[in-house]
Amino acid sequence: MDLSQGVPIQIHLETFVTQGEDNETHVFDEPGTLVQMGNALYIRYQEVGEDAGTSMPVTMKLREDGDVQLSRGSSNGDTQLKLFFANEKRVLTRYRTPYGIIPVETVTPRIDVRMTTEPVAGEVYIEYQLFANNQHLGDYRLRLQFNA
Repeated sequence: MDLSQGVPIQIHLETFVTQGEDNETHVFDEPGTLVQMGNALYIRYQEVGEDAGTSMPVTMKLREDGDVQLSRGSSNGDTQLKLFFANEKRVLTRYRTPYGIIPVETVTPRIDVRMTTEPVAGEVYIEYQLFANNQHLGDYRLRLQFNA
């Protein structure tokens, strides 16, 4: 299948957040697109806010080396978060907010990416910790499943 032109997919995303004593779970079912550009695969979709009416563009870049880059928000908007996940590595990145840029770091103890092309389907599973100013903000798990 030629993924260079983009293939419509259905996305099921679950995120699990632990911050101190608080636990949250978020579930999204959204239409998206899977595109291959060079050696990377891109999953793109609009994350519709739980309060409805708001949406945020999300792009997940699956690199050939197994690393994953997650971008939420647009480059021309006032809010954009870029997270980089590399297995067992600490990676510094930034979170642009209306109040300025906040440096954040991810530590990724586990990352699994599986995909098939016939039929087009896959799963991305990431466990990571988020830090800002050397403060541990929380533990996160992300599980994105998709199929054409």
